[in-house]
Amino acid sequence: MDNMVPGVMQLVDGMKMIWDIGAGNREGVSGVDTAWLRMDRRTNLMMIVGVLMFEDRMDYERLRAVLEERFLHYERFKQRVVKIGASHYWENDPQFALQNHLQVIDLPGDAGKAELENLVSDLTSTPLDQSRPLWHFHLVENYNGGSALVARIHHCYADGISLIRVLLSMTDGSPLPERKKGRRTHHLDEHHHDDSDYMTRLYRPVASAVNKAMKTYWDVVEGAVDIAKKPSKLMKYSHHGIGMASDLAKVLTMPNDPKTKFKGKLSTRKRCVWADPLSLPEVKHVGKALGCTINDVLISCVTGALRGYLIERGQHVDGLEIRATVPVNMRPEHKMDSLGNYFGLVFLSLPIGIENPFERLYEIQKRMGELKNSYEAVLALGLLAVCGMAPNVVEQTALSLLTAKATSVLTNVPGPKEAIYMAGNKVADCMFWVPQSGDIGMGISILSYQEHIQFGLMTDSNLVPDPEAIISRFQGEFEKLLFSTLMEPWDEPFDPKKVERDIEWIATQFSEKIKAVEVV
Repeated sequence: MDNMVPGVMQLVDGMKMIWDIGAGNREGVSGVDTAWLRMDRRTNLMMIVGVLMFEDRMDYERLRAVLEERFLHYERFKQRVVKIGASHYWENDPQFALQNHLQVIDLPGDAGKAELENLVSDLTSTPLDQSRPLWHFHLVENYNGGSALVARIHHCYADGISLIRVLLSMTDGSPLPERKKGRRTHHLDEHHHDDSDYMTRLYRPVASAVNKAMKTYWDVVEGAVDIAKKPSKLMKYSHHGIGMASDLAKVLTMPNDPKTKFKGKLSTRKRCVWADPLSLPEVKHVGKALGCTINDVLISCVTGALRGYLIERGQHVDGLEIRATVPVNMRPEHKMDSLGNYFGLVFLSLPIGIENPFERLYEIQKRMGELKNSYEAVLALGLLAVCGMAPNVVEQTALSLLTAKATSVLTNVPGPKEAIYMAGNKVADCMFWVPQSGDIGMGISILSYQEHIQFGLMTDSNLVPDPEAIISRFQGEFEKLLFSTLMEPWDEPFDPKKVERDIEWIATQFSEKIKAVEVV
């Protein structure tokens, strides 16, 4: 009889769960969001981490009121994730209380940038409480003469674009709070999945191709098919033309990224830093003068900084390329105010081996242009949706397969052009860090705010314990492009080869002057 009690209780609990689902007390987590939920590893936590830095001390009660009124308008943030069998569901947290998610922290001494970076690194390395809604705010009351707010939100709630909008919904354009229009707070507002839903329509056409691509991968593992020798095998798996089949073949057959200082065994400790900002107007002017986009210029600077770090650490870089996975926003206009994940991923090869900054810039421009015409982002989104509905072992295998092909995650999010205020306090600066999945150990984030561009870097401490040595190089890489561009005649077409000769001439003159000083 005693042995029957646990079984009876499990049966009762199971019946209650079924009743709750039928009564609408629980809502299924979408396939894509489930995929991000299950990507959590102790070495890579799926949290988007952001920090807002304020000019003055933040009033705790005013901040609390803003969170109550604006952040918790999204009903989803009062919900936790529960697992029933192999499925995941959103469920209202019966013990929900804001104080469980808002913590006050005092940093030691006269806290500055280094102390805040250390705190962010600690929090980024700390898992969220799985028994509660997966988010947490940390108010640092004594940062740089003002305050700072660190936000940690699990990726299963939303993508970076959406979460930036959520944070901005808690701000105003002046110190005086504006009257914010209320939102509908019923659950289906964030994730209504019917036949007309954008996500369903988007990934359904590629689901068949992705499923068969996964089957093809298992054939490779079992040794039945060698796609590297016979890439044409993939053609029959596509119902959407040669383009999609070609991109499937490209992704599945691309070799793993080479072993560098940035790739290897991960630890459970992350390091988060950010750089001094660049002037957005200057970046725009350089890009326009060189016939490139702002993104081309910024990614070129990132590539140059990574190259310089590797050379300084004794890494051979001739001909070296490493890939970054770049999120591509696929959120439709009518979903801009919704939560959830609506983005795909593309693989961008960073030409680390190219020394000349202009040659590197134009190579990146060419590669970015090629990606714009590919199906990679759509396929990645479809793959996430399918994997989220497949057994976890399938997702983890696919994750390991894909992340072995990249070294970093690189994302660029546009921020406010004008100053913003939260709870009457001006935001002096802001930054965020993108999580990495699988075995990827580096994340590069770019955010614009108030006509400035901010670079953030997250690294695994086992691979790159000193990310500040990378982040400090971004400014210098941009200045190479800026000063060399300014040296060129404005009434003649830009000639990168001539600039290269000018740079070599300046370097020679500088070297000769140094030698003359040494002789004297």
